[in-house]
Amino acid sequence: MIQETLLYLIAILPVILIGNYIYKKDKNKEPPFLLVKLFLLGIVSCFVVLAITFLLSFIFPLLTKEIATMNYLELLLYTFIGVAFIEESAKLLMLYKLTYKNKEFDEGYDMIVYAVFVALGFAVFENLLYIISSGSLWVGLFRAISAVPGHACYGLFMGYYLSLAKFSNLQDKKEEERRNKWKSLFIPVILHGIYDFCVLSGNLLLLAIFIIFITQLFIFSIQKLNYLVRNNQALPKQNKYCSNCGKVVKGKYCWYCGKQQE
Repeated sequence: MIQETLLYLIAILPVILIGNYIYKKDKNKEPPFLLVKLFLLGIVSCFVVLAITFLLSFIFPLLTKEIATMNYLELLLYTFIGVAFIEESAKLLMLYKLTYKNKEFDEGYDMIVYAVFVALGFAVFENLLYIISSGSLWVGLFRAISAVPGHACYGLFMGYYLSLAKFSNLQDKKEEERRNKWKSLFIPVILHGIYDFCVLSGNLLLLAIFIIFITQLFIFSIQKLNYLVRNNQALPKQNKYCSNCGKVVKGKYCWYCGKQQE
């Protein structure tokens, strides 16, 4: 009973601590109901991943292959595409649908908070699955100090680039918006893939690289977070376009055709 309690505590406590840390950094707090919804959508994204993986396993047998029997190429494909790409895509879908056009999203840092809360929802459910299936305190502790903060870091980068995409959108920079949207997916995928590949490889050299990688990731993420908090900006007002000629309008009347704007 005591061990089970410890396992659940190990699974949940880092999520609470990280979520509280991110939330306190936000000077203009986001609505609690919205954050709860994002956290729950993070959990929902776990089920989306399970469903997608199940369906794809009929097409790609690699997804059901024992990790211990995989060669390095198979492990690379499995970790970066079969795990990281699917998981980060599911999280990004939940995040984008609820927040990108949400009226509460009015500052750059807001998207960081949103993305991390989705990531933490995913992390807590995934953590519980791992800990319950293994029943190991060591697995729980390892995931508490690496996997859960790792998911938060992936969320930070996802939110950062999605926030940049929104700034680009409001400045009518469509190509830049598109690039940042892709970055909001692929940067977390790369970071996530490196984590999983190194851990699952069982190779001592890669495990040493993993320690360096995860340490630097955490340090850089904290520095990035503090920088974003200090330099937080309100989203610019979206350009208004003339209903008659389609040109950008700065005032009450269109400079080009003279039509009064509503």
